[in-house]
Amino acid sequence: MKSASIYRTDVWNKKPLRFLLEQTDTFVNCVELVTSRGLITERSGRRVLDLARNLADDSQIHALSITDNPGGNAMLSPETLGTDMIARGQEVIIHLSCKDWNRNALQSRAWKLASEGFKNILALSGDCPTGGYQGQAGSVFDIDSVGLLEMYSKMNRGLLSDDKVGTAMEPTQFFLGAVVSNFKQLESEVMPQYFKLALKVSSGARFIINQIGYDSRKQDELLKVMGHYQLHVPILANVYVLSRPAARYFHSGAIPGVVVTDELLTIVEQQANSPDKGKAFFLELAAKQCAIAKGLGYRGVYIGGHLKADDYLKVLSITKSYSTEDWRDFAKEIQFSQPMEFYCFEADPETALSSNELNHEYLVSKRSEVLEESRKRLPLSYKINRMVHDKVFEKNRLGFRIAQRFYERVERSGDRVQKVLHQVEHGFKILGFDCRDCGDCSLPDIAFLCPESQCAKNQRNGPCGGTRQGKCEVGEKECIWSLAYERLKACGEEENMLERGVIFRDGALKGTSAWANNFLGRDHHAKVDGNDGRISSDLKGRTNNS
Repeated sequence: MKSASIYRTDVWNKKPLRFLLEQTDTFVNCVELVTSRGLITERSGRRVLDLARNLADDSQIHALSITDNPGGNAMLSPETLGTDMIARGQEVIIHLSCKDWNRNALQSRAWKLASEGFKNILALSGDCPTGGYQGQAGSVFDIDSVGLLEMYSKMNRGLLSDDKVGTAMEPTQFFLGAVVSNFKQLESEVMPQYFKLALKVSSGARFIINQIGYDSRKQDELLKVMGHYQLHVPILANVYVLSRPAARYFHSGAIPGVVVTDELLTIVEQQANSPDKGKAFFLELAAKQCAIAKGLGYRGVYIGGHLKADDYLKVLSITKSYSTEDWRDFAKEIQFSQPMEFYCFEADPETALSSNELNHEYLVSKRSEVLEESRKRLPLSYKINRMVHDKVFEKNRLGFRIAQRFYERVERSGDRVQKVLHQVEHGFKILGFDCRDCGDCSLPDIAFLCPESQCAKNQRNGPCGGTRQGKCEVGEKECIWSLAYERLKACGEEENMLERGVIFRDGALKGTSAWANNFLGRDHHAKVDGNDGRISSDLKGRTNNS
């Protein structure tokens, strides 16, 4: 089968996204397209296709980004629309999420995409399914966005085949992107997002897109955080063109990580009562956000919304009409923060953005006397688990060596003894952690909180973007990564929470003894040991030394 790229017409001879972001100073304009339900020949499918073609025919649009089952709903696959775009010479970003596919299927899709000429991939964990045929579909989450980046990065380097000689396969050439959800209210939400961002970059992300938000100070903070942690990758600012229905939907918390405050909603409701239903206001608001992004130093914008092609181009036209310094006034205007929202940096009174000075209250909270008080409030079970883990499960400890020799003897003793010990272990862990017997335990990775039983997406490499005020998007329970942050911070260890290799749960170990697998070197702990820390020493001590 011939590659779709053979039929490129290069109407506008558009440059590759990688080239624009890494080798030029071009301010990149990207538009997000949401695919339709049903066949592309249906009315809704034709409407999206016509929109895509109209945008592709305009030289101002550098890339089109196509979603993958957004909101957890079954939609037309992004490559169906993307193939037509590639044939027209348009740069395309394909979203790939982990909610519907295991690692084998994601690898298979990558080979398919590479064979058909797709280069740009946005790696996502994805939203939990909200519907499905004959009832709600079950989510997969075999790996997460970090694992996906790691796997595709290795495919770019030439993944080893399954033959006995370990021959390297032909490398792919993906330009990998990732998302950061920075519009969070609580410290325990936003700081792990920044730590995970660093992990994503070290795992292969070469460009970043942030979540939808309407707070210029938080937009500015993200750039300062990236500079603080020396994350030198281009970032696109997310600009979503509001409407009354969209604002109401976001305000309700229906889209995890997206924030429309009470104040902003009030303005939207007022503007929506105008003769044009607020359209002019909403387009100008988006244009102001684009100007702010350019003024702050973002490498481009990522524009979304349920618009016609002319409306997207109108946003860009309005943006061009502003003077080079207008963005500073716009930045003071568009600051819709949440009550008691945490900021990593102090405010700059002159610009109303972030200064280069770290948050004073945050620094105070890290003082030894404050941490001592915090440790007193830690659950007794957590303190006991830390002590036991330190004495027994840490390598090079006497307890570990004793346990290792014990399980080596158990391994030789037969199935009956192994089964009894496994039942004892599982019973203990059910009581303490609601254990799901995965056999590849991540309790010590997440402050002794179980990702299998306590996280809807089984996230082992940092939090997803789906929290709201520290609560999970599913069931309104406390996010385990927010809880882990608080526990680790009390011990002065929060900055190191993701300083390790990327974790891939081994499905072959399910239903086996996690203790035996740990002591005998069969689980992920053995596989990530010796890897360079993914967040590196850049995070160590920088906060305290600032």
